[in-house]
Amino acid sequence: MKIRIITVICMCVFTIQLQAQSGLETVLTDISKNNKTLQTQSKYWEAQTLQYHTGNTLYDPIVSYDFMRGTPNAIAGNQTDINVIQRFDFPTVYGKRKNLANEKSKQADFSITANRQEILLEAKKICIELVYRNKLQEKIIERKTKTEKFLTDFQTKLDRGEGNVLDVNKAKLQLIEINKDYQLNISAINQLNQRLTELNGGIEIVFNETVYPEYSPVPPFEELEETIENNDPVRKYLEQQTVIAQKQIGVTKALTLPKFEAGYHYQGILGQNFHGVRVGMSIPLWENKNRVKQSQAELSVTEVQLNEHKNEHFYDIKQLYEKYTNLQKTLDEYQSVLGNINSIQLLDKALAYGEITTIQYFLEAGFFYTANNNYLQAEKEYYEVIVELYRYQL
Repeated sequence: MKIRIITVICMCVFTIQLQAQSGLETVLTDISKNNKTLQTQSKYWEAQTLQYHTGNTLYDPIVSYDFMRGTPNAIAGNQTDINVIQRFDFPTVYGKRKNLANEKSKQADFSITANRQEILLEAKKICIELVYRNKLQEKIIERKTKTEKFLTDFQTKLDRGEGNVLDVNKAKLQLIEINKDYQLNISAINQLNQRLTELNGGIEIVFNETVYPEYSPVPPFEELEETIENNDPVRKYLEQQTVIAQKQIGVTKALTLPKFEAGYHYQGILGQNFHGVRVGMSIPLWENKNRVKQSQAELSVTEVQLNEHKNEHFYDIKQLYEKYTNLQKTLDEYQSVLGNINSIQLLDKALAYGEITTIQYFLEAGFFYTANNNYLQAEKEYYEVIVELYRYQL
């Protein structure tokens, strides 16, 4: 009786948790808004964008004043010099720098999208794992309840002198194993919900869904692969990196052109005043040596990185798609077999009519529960693969 009460309490707790559950879309929306990593990265790219557009102005003007006392004073007199100088790069530099800053700002959007997809993908896979764990918990509770009833019935018969101790001991051993699975699964559920809460910026989330989200049919590989590639933020980030490298070459070449300075110069000496315009030009001989070659080498690196990502990404998608098709076949086979048999009901009747022993019952029931658990595991992996394939939608 005590065991039944404990089971009922556990089931009530589980039911209360179900009432506090959050839907998948709500979970993803909350995490995209509350995740600390995403918030930090957003602030980081805001600062980077400001930095990209900083420094594309004229140099600070230089103002100098010189006063020199002559010796002997009666002959040499005093000399005063005032200089106001403004330096600036070759005019085309400013336009090229502005274009470079704009391209770098575009790259920030792709980086933010890629990071958001990575975090939301983890959250979605955790939710898929939780659906599996919650479905498994229902099966464990069902098995736990049935075994506790067997134990109570066997113990009652033994107390009346109608049963045998072997049946009681076998039921106790089965219950120990089931309780172990029950506690391990509860622990896994708690840890997964804690990870969701962490991803949600510390705001608690309890996800107790037992139904997987619905997805549209996965299209043929060629169509799916093209869609994924066209929406891949990492690829767009690397493509933008190539554009940035090309713009950087333009800026570097412009910086190899002469710099200029213009200003005003005043000089006063021996009672005479001189003033006029001052102009100057720097001759680019050594300062920017090999800068263009360096920028061209960096462009080559970005092109290699882009091609490497395209190749790696293609085969990642291909492997996921093959796993998807194989799991789909496996699930169809499981559903075809498990949907047409009633092993537990048949075993219950056979045990009740004395056609099988308790040991035979638990042995045969173990085969059925193992098959069912394997089906739940395959089902979870199937939806995990779909989530991976549809990550571009996050």
